[in-house]
Amino acid sequence: MPIVAHNDLPTFARLREEGQQILDPDFALHQDIRELHIGLLNMMPDAALAATERQFFRLIGESNQIAQFYVHPFTLKELERGPEARAHVERYYQPFDQIRADGLDALIITGANVTGPDLALEPFWEPLIEVVDWAYDNVCSTLCSCLATHAVMQFRYGERRRRLPAKRWGVFPHRVLARTHPLVADVNTCFDVPHSRFNDISHAQFVGAGLHVLVESEEAGVHLAVSPDGFRQVFFQGHPEYDTISLLKEYKREVGRFAAGTRSDYPPFPDNYFGLQARAILDEHRERVIRALDRGQKPPELPERLIAADLHNTWHDTAEGVIGNWMGLIYQVTHHDRRQTFMAGIDPNDPLGLGAR
Repeated sequence: MPIVAHNDLPTFARLREEGQQILDPDFALHQDIRELHIGLLNMMPDAALAATERQFFRLIGESNQIAQFYVHPFTLKELERGPEARAHVERYYQPFDQIRADGLDALIITGANVTGPDLALEPFWEPLIEVVDWAYDNVCSTLCSCLATHAVMQFRYGERRRRLPAKRWGVFPHRVLARTHPLVADVNTCFDVPHSRFNDISHAQFVGAGLHVLVESEEAGVHLAVSPDGFRQVFFQGHPEYDTISLLKEYKREVGRFAAGTRSDYPPFPDNYFGLQARAILDEHRERVIRALDRGQKPPELPERLIAADLHNTWHDTAEGVIGNWMGLIYQVTHHDRRQTFMAGIDPNDPLGLGAR
C-alpha cells in the first residue's frame, strides 16, 4: 500500500512524478486498512537533506504490505543548518517532542556529517542518545544507517568505529550469511550495496557485542547486522537507499572540492561503479580541470549527463526486498496494538521468537 501524503512535503509531489502511488489523506480516512507510522530522523547535511528524505520515503512506499504508511520526518535542532534547509525543516518536519507524544511503530535514523574522530564530541551526540533510548523502549524497531550505526554501536554496545586506510567508496558484492532470518528471507543471496565511508565496525566487533551479522562483503565488510533479539535494532553500514546517481553526485562534489582547493588530490573513481566509457570521459575531464587550474581559468563543469545515462543500479531491488521484510515484521509485531508494541504476550527481548537463531 502507498504512503499517505499527510502534509504538503515536496517529496510527495516528487514521488508522484516518478510514478509512485501517494495516497490523499481524505481518501485514506475512508479505507479500512491498518496504519503504520514510521519516523525518519534525518541528520544529513543540507545538500543531502531532501535527497535522503526521498530515498527512504521511496523504499517505504515500495513495501508490499497491507497497510497505509505515514512517514514523519524530524531532525535534531543541534545540527547546524543554513537558511533554506532550516526553513524546510521548520515547515515540513515535526519536533521530537511531538513525535514522542504521538508515538511511532518504527524509526529510521540516517547518517550525518561529523567534524572530528570522536562521535561523543559531536553536537548531536546527547540528543541522538535521547532519541535512541526512547525508541528502544517505545518503538517496535529502529533502523540505523551508516554513521547512525557507528554512533549507536559506540554508546549502546561499547564498540568504537575504526578509521579505514582509505575511503570505502563504491558498489560492492555482498552475500547473505543468515538465510533463515526473516529480514533477508526471499531476497537474493548475493547482491550489491553502495558504500561511502571512512570508518568501519568490523565483523568481530558486531559479534563481540552480541549482535548477529546477516549480510557481509569480502571487500566492504559488514553491511547488515541486528541486535541480539534479532529485530529491535537493525544496522546498515552501506547505503542501499542510494539512487543510481548518488555516487556520481558524490564524485562530482569531490571534483569540485579539488577545483576549489579544499581537497589536495584529485578524487579516485568509486569502486565498481563507472564503466569503461564513463572512465574515459572522466579521465579526459580530469585533464581539462587540471589544465584550466594551471592556467588560472575556471574549470569546466563535469559532464554529468553523459555519465548518468550509462550507470547501472544493481542494488535497489534487494534493498526494496529487505525494507519490505522489515515493514512486514513491524506489521506482525504491532498487529495487536500499534501504540503498545510489545504487549499481547510478545517477549520484548525476542519479539520474533528467534531465540538464538
